[in-house]
Amino acid sequence: MSHDLLSFFTAWIAAPGRVGAIAPSGAALAELITRDISADTGPVLELGPGTGAFTYQLLKRGVRQQDLTLIEYGSDFMRLLQLRFPGARVLWMDAARLASERLYDGAPVGAVVSGLPLLNMSPRKVISIVGGAFSYLRPGGAFYQFTYGMRCPVPRPILDRLGLRATLVDRAILNVPPAAVYRLTRRPQYKLMTRDGTPAAGANVSPIKKERRASEDCAV
Repeated sequence: MSHDLLSFFTAWIAAPGRVGAIAPSGAALAELITRDISADTGPVLELGPGTGAFTYQLLKRGVRQQDLTLIEYGSDFMRLLQLRFPGARVLWMDAARLASERLYDGAPVGAVVSGLPLLNMSPRKVISIVGGAFSYLRPGGAFYQFTYGMRCPVPRPILDRLGLRATLVDRAILNVPPAAVYRLTRRPQYKLMTRDGTPAAGANVSPIKKERRASEDCAV
Protein backbone atom coordinates (compact mmCIF):
# COMPACT_ATOMS: atom_id res chain seq x y z
CA MET A 1 0.00 0.00 0.00
CA SER A 2 3.00 2.33 0.39
CA HIS A 3 3.34 2.19 -3.40
CA ASP A 4 -0.31 3.26 -3.73
CA LEU A 5 0.26 6.17 -1.37
CA LEU A 6 3.26 7.34 -3.38
CA SER A 7 1.36 6.98 -6.67
CA PHE A 8 -1.57 8.97 -5.34
CA PHE A 9 0.58 11.70 -3.84
CA THR A 10 2.57 12.04 -7.07
CA ALA A 11 -0.63 12.29 -9.12
CA TRP A 12 -2.04 14.86 -6.70
CA ILE A 13 1.08 17.01 -6.97
CA ALA A 14 0.80 16.91 -10.78
CA ALA A 15 -2.93 17.69 -10.92
CA PRO A 16 -4.55 18.45 -7.52
CA GLY A 17 -7.83 19.59 -9.07
CA ARG A 18 -8.24 16.35 -10.99
CA VAL A 19 -7.16 13.88 -8.31
CA GLY A 20 -8.72 15.66 -5.34
CA ALA A 21 -6.92 13.68 -2.61
CA ILE A 22 -3.35 13.01 -1.55
CA ALA A 23 -4.00 9.38 -0.53
CA PRO A 24 -6.20 6.45 -1.61
CA SER A 25 -9.56 5.98 0.08
CA GLY A 26 -9.48 3.88 3.24
CA ALA A 27 -11.20 0.58 3.97
CA ALA A 28 -14.05 2.21 5.90
CA LEU A 29 -15.02 4.41 2.96
CA ALA A 30 -14.59 1.57 0.44
CA GLU A 31 -16.91 -0.64 2.50
CA LEU A 32 -19.49 2.13 2.85
CA ILE A 33 -19.68 3.21 -0.79
CA THR A 34 -20.07 -0.41 -1.97
CA ARG A 35 -22.39 -1.52 0.85
CA ASP A 36 -25.52 -1.85 -1.27
CA ILE A 37 -23.79 -3.57 -4.21
CA SER A 38 -23.63 -7.34 -4.70
CA ALA A 39 -23.19 -9.98 -7.39
CA ASP A 40 -26.87 -9.46 -8.27
CA THR A 41 -26.29 -5.79 -9.13
CA GLY A 42 -24.99 -6.69 -12.57
CA PRO A 43 -22.61 -4.44 -14.53
CA VAL A 44 -20.95 -1.74 -12.45
CA LEU A 45 -19.43 1.45 -13.82
CA GLU A 46 -16.64 2.94 -11.69
CA LEU A 47 -15.48 6.50 -12.27
CA GLY A 48 -12.03 7.59 -11.13
CA PRO A 49 -10.91 4.29 -9.54
CA GLY A 50 -7.37 5.56 -8.92
CA THR A 51 -5.38 2.67 -7.45
CA GLY A 52 -8.48 0.47 -7.09
CA ALA A 53 -9.50 0.80 -3.42
CA PHE A 54 -13.22 0.69 -4.29
CA THR A 55 -12.62 -1.87 -7.05
CA TYR A 56 -11.12 -4.38 -4.61
CA GLN A 57 -14.14 -3.97 -2.37
CA LEU A 58 -16.53 -4.45 -5.28
CA LEU A 59 -14.85 -7.78 -5.99
CA LYS A 60 -15.26 -8.74 -2.34
CA ARG A 61 -18.98 -7.97 -2.69
CA GLY A 62 -19.18 -10.58 -5.44
CA VAL A 63 -19.04 -8.36 -8.53
CA ARG A 64 -17.18 -10.17 -11.32
CA GLN A 65 -14.24 -8.48 -12.99
CA GLN A 66 -15.90 -8.90 -16.38
CA ASP A 67 -18.85 -6.89 -15.07
CA LEU A 68 -16.61 -3.93 -14.18
CA THR A 69 -15.92 -0.94 -16.43
CA LEU A 70 -13.30 1.38 -14.95
CA ILE A 71 -13.08 4.94 -16.30
CA GLU A 72 -9.77 6.58 -15.41
CA TYR A 73 -8.37 9.84 -16.76
CA GLY A 74 -5.07 9.73 -14.87
CA SER A 75 -2.48 7.99 -17.02
CA ASP A 76 -0.42 7.27 -13.90
CA PHE A 77 -3.12 4.86 -12.71
CA MET A 78 -4.01 3.18 -16.01
CA ARG A 79 -1.26 0.55 -16.13
CA LEU A 80 -1.71 -0.23 -12.45
CA LEU A 81 -5.45 -0.86 -12.91
CA GLN A 82 -4.85 -3.06 -15.96
CA LEU A 83 -2.37 -5.17 -14.02
CA ARG A 84 -4.52 -5.49 -10.91
CA PHE A 85 -7.84 -6.14 -12.67
CA PRO A 86 -7.01 -7.93 -15.94
CA GLY A 87 -10.59 -9.16 -16.37
CA ALA A 88 -12.13 -5.70 -16.11
CA ARG A 89 -12.61 -3.20 -18.93
CA VAL A 90 -10.28 -0.28 -18.18
CA LEU A 91 -10.79 2.83 -20.30
CA TRP A 92 -8.57 5.91 -20.41
CA MET A 93 -11.04 8.74 -20.89
CA ASP A 94 -12.59 11.82 -19.34
CA ALA A 95 -15.81 10.87 -17.54
CA ALA A 96 -17.39 14.04 -18.95
CA ARG A 97 -17.48 12.21 -22.31
CA LEU A 98 -19.78 9.47 -21.01
CA ALA A 99 -22.82 10.90 -22.78
CA SER A 100 -21.06 10.97 -26.16
CA GLU A 101 -19.59 7.47 -25.97
CA ARG A 102 -21.32 4.12 -26.46
CA LEU A 103 -20.00 1.99 -23.62
CA TYR A 104 -22.99 -0.35 -23.48
CA ASP A 105 -25.90 -1.45 -25.61
CA GLY A 106 -28.88 0.05 -23.86
CA ALA A 107 -28.83 0.76 -20.13
CA PRO A 108 -27.76 -2.41 -18.27
CA VAL A 109 -25.72 -0.83 -15.46
CA GLY A 110 -26.93 -1.56 -11.95
CA ALA A 111 -24.66 0.85 -10.08
CA VAL A 112 -22.17 3.64 -10.64
CA VAL A 113 -19.43 4.15 -8.05
CA SER A 114 -17.67 7.49 -8.29
CA GLY A 115 -14.39 8.54 -6.74
CA LEU A 116 -14.28 11.75 -8.76
CA PRO A 117 -13.72 15.10 -6.97
CA LEU A 118 -16.99 16.69 -8.10
CA LEU A 119 -16.55 19.65 -5.75
CA ASN A 120 -13.51 20.70 -7.80
CA MET A 121 -15.44 20.68 -11.08
CA SER A 122 -17.61 23.19 -12.89
CA PRO A 123 -21.40 22.70 -12.85
CA ARG A 124 -21.30 21.99 -16.58
CA LYS A 125 -18.83 19.16 -16.11
CA VAL A 126 -20.76 17.69 -13.18
CA ILE A 127 -23.90 17.65 -15.33
CA SER A 128 -22.01 15.89 -18.14
CA ILE A 129 -20.61 13.25 -15.78
CA VAL A 130 -23.72 12.52 -13.74
CA GLY A 131 -26.14 12.81 -16.67
CA GLY A 132 -23.90 10.64 -18.84
CA ALA A 133 -23.65 7.97 -16.17
CA PHE A 134 -27.42 7.88 -15.69
CA SER A 135 -27.91 7.29 -19.41
CA TYR A 136 -26.42 3.82 -18.80
CA LEU A 137 -28.21 3.10 -15.51
CA ARG A 138 -31.19 0.77 -15.69
CA PRO A 139 -34.43 1.65 -13.83
CA GLY A 140 -33.78 1.31 -10.11
CA GLY A 141 -30.02 1.74 -10.52
CA ALA A 142 -28.07 4.11 -8.28
CA PHE A 143 -25.07 6.42 -8.50
CA TYR A 144 -22.84 6.41 -5.40
CA GLN A 145 -20.63 9.44 -4.75
CA PHE A 146 -18.39 10.23 -1.80
CA THR A 147 -17.32 13.63 -0.58
CA TYR A 148 -15.10 15.17 2.06
CA GLY A 149 -17.51 18.10 2.28
CA MET A 150 -20.39 18.57 4.69
CA ARG A 151 -23.11 18.64 2.03
CA CYS A 152 -24.14 16.71 -1.04
CA PRO A 153 -21.44 17.26 -3.71
CA VAL A 154 -24.08 17.57 -6.44
CA PRO A 155 -25.85 20.93 -5.95
CA ARG A 156 -29.64 21.03 -5.82
CA PRO A 157 -30.01 22.97 -9.13
CA ILE A 158 -28.16 20.14 -10.89
CA LEU A 159 -30.30 17.51 -9.17
CA ASP A 160 -33.39 19.43 -10.30
CA ARG A 161 -32.14 19.70 -13.87
CA LEU A 162 -31.36 15.98 -14.09
CA GLY A 163 -34.46 14.89 -12.18
CA LEU A 164 -32.49 13.19 -9.41
CA ARG A 165 -32.76 12.72 -5.67
CA ALA A 166 -29.70 12.51 -3.38
CA THR A 167 -29.78 10.65 -0.08
CA LEU A 168 -27.04 10.45 2.52
CA VAL A 169 -26.04 6.80 2.92
CA ASP A 170 -23.78 7.35 5.92
CA ARG A 171 -20.49 8.90 7.02
CA ALA A 172 -17.15 7.08 7.15
CA ILE A 173 -15.77 8.74 10.25
CA LEU A 174 -12.75 6.42 10.38
CA ASN A 175 -11.63 7.40 6.90
CA VAL A 176 -8.75 9.90 6.72
CA PRO A 177 -10.10 12.48 6.22
CA PRO A 178 -13.69 11.62 7.25
CA ALA A 179 -16.01 11.29 4.28
CA ALA A 180 -19.70 10.93 3.45
CA VAL A 181 -21.40 8.80 0.79
CA TYR A 182 -24.50 9.89 -1.12
CA ARG A 183 -26.83 7.78 -3.24
CA LEU A 184 -28.29 9.46 -6.33
CA THR A 185 -31.44 7.97 -7.84
CA ARG A 186 -34.07 9.08 -10.33
CA ARG A 187 -37.10 10.83 -8.96
CA PRO A 188 -40.45 9.16 -9.64
CA GLN A 189 -42.15 10.16 -12.88
CA TYR A 190 -38.99 11.65 -14.34
CA LYS A 191 -38.64 11.46 -18.12
CA LEU A 192 -35.16 10.07 -18.75
CA MET A 193 -33.86 10.79 -22.24
CA THR A 194 -31.19 8.71 -23.91
CA ARG A 195 -28.33 10.13 -25.96
CA ASP A 196 -30.42 10.05 -29.16
CA GLY A 197 -33.27 11.99 -27.56
CA THR A 198 -35.71 9.09 -27.11
CA PRO A 199 -37.13 7.88 -23.79
CA ALA A 200 -34.99 5.24 -22.10
CA ALA A 201 -36.35 1.70 -22.08
CA GLY A 202 -38.50 1.08 -19.02
CA ALA A 203 -38.48 4.75 -18.05
CA ASN A 204 -41.67 6.38 -16.81
CA VAL A 205 -42.36 9.16 -19.30
CA SER A 206 -44.89 11.12 -17.27
CA PRO A 207 -43.83 14.74 -16.69
CA ILE A 208 -42.08 15.35 -13.42
CA LYS A 209 -43.86 17.46 -10.84
CA LYS A 210 -41.99 20.13 -8.97
CA GLU A 211 -40.82 19.12 -5.53
CA ARG A 212 -42.69 20.93 -2.78
CA ARG A 213 -39.91 20.46 -0.30
CA ALA A 214 -36.43 21.13 -1.60
CA SER A 215 -34.95 19.36 1.42
CA GLU A 216 -36.13 16.05 -0.03
CA ASP A 217 -33.51 16.37 -2.76
CA CYS A 218 -30.72 15.76 -0.30
CA ALA A 219 -32.30 13.78 2.51
CA VAL A 220 -30.27 12.39 5.39
